[in-house]
Amino acid sequence: MRILIITNFPNRLDGGSAKGRFLYLGEMLCERGHEVELICSDFDHSKKQHRAEGSIKQEAYKTKITTLHESGYPNNVSLKRLWSHFVWGINVEKYLKKQKKPDVIYCAVPSLTAGVRAARYCKKNSVRFVIDVQDLWPEAFQMAIKNKYLQKVFLPIKWYVDRIYCAADKIVAVSETYVERVLAVNNKGDKGLCVFLGNDGKLFDDSRGQFRLPEIDSLRLAYIGNLSYSYDIPCVINALKKYNKLKRTPSIKLLVMGDGDLRKEFEKEANISNIDYEFTGSLPYPQMVSYLCCCDMVVNPIVSGSVASIINKVGDYALSGLPVINTQGSKEYRKLIEDYNSGINCKTGDADDVENALEILAKDIQLRKRMGKNARKLGVERFDRRVTYKKLVEAVEK
Repeated sequence: MRILIITNFPNRLDGGSAKGRFLYLGEMLCERGHEVELICSDFDHSKKQHRAEGSIKQEAYKTKITTLHESGYPNNVSLKRLWSHFVWGINVEKYLKKQKKPDVIYCAVPSLTAGVRAARYCKKNSVRFVIDVQDLWPEAFQMAIKNKYLQKVFLPIKWYVDRIYCAADKIVAVSETYVERVLAVNNKGDKGLCVFLGNDGKLFDDSRGQFRLPEIDSLRLAYIGNLSYSYDIPCVINALKKYNKLKRTPSIKLLVMGDGDLRKEFEKEANISNIDYEFTGSLPYPQMVSYLCCCDMVVNPIVSGSVASIINKVGDYALSGLPVINTQGSKEYRKLIEDYNSGINCKTGDADDVENALEILAKDIQLRKRMGKNARKLGVERFDRRVTYKKLVEAVEK
């Protein structure tokens, strides 16, 4: 089959062994003998700049990679971002009209303009339309904007995104929560498929041990990922400040691996709080995995009101075999932690509750080992792409 995968911000196109969700799927489909083209943006969402010439290593992949222009934006939550995605969606539509008709279009949602235009193209040309929901818009924007009047500016987006959801012949999403959102408006009879973002278990384990952190007397608490408004790093800092004030032992060092708009603000707060901390910035995947596996526990601090569900970092957390301290309100993720007994769920935004969880795990090495073993089981069963992405391939082929 000829398959087009549309996603404006795939990551890891640099020829390395680590691949984002859509390129990983593209390579799996190519291995099955399909002709696959990945259509993406010339703007790098994570770096907030246009891709440098030669940054995409096409020779490393069987999947054909095509970049189309979008204008770009400086901030995640902004009208410029919506305009940029609009421009890219128009360019996607123009490109589709010039190409040989595919058998399947597999489209990431968001972005929205590309989704609407791709849906319209599929209906007109009798092409099967598969959507893969990565995030909920406008809900994510509304969560980031506290003013209830400004929130209403984004209400038309709900009508727009519902058009995409209704048009899908097959529904895929990164969490059951997102699947349910689509099924609320899609009446084509598809039951939907949840496949977590996940990670390649072999790549993760091969990366383990390539780098080492220096030995210290303290325990290490790790955070990986973006440093922006959705992530409650201040709650973690306050919990560690309380932990120190109560003179708990052993001592704990916070290791933050990642970057984002609020990195400097978070570093300043950690410094003022007089906790032991280190911000490494973004790291190559093998180095991040190695450092993560040198730690003793991990934290998933998500702000109140977030519509995020099963996010990318929790797959790495699970595969690391470390117990997680979680403040995320997602019922789906909290249930995973409970079902596997792989960590401690805390109240969202409650530094006292996080401090209590830190004390429990810090003083009980056997509990950390048991929960860590359970976390690894969760990682293998629910987050290893070598197993879970076979369902995506099957969904496309059917």
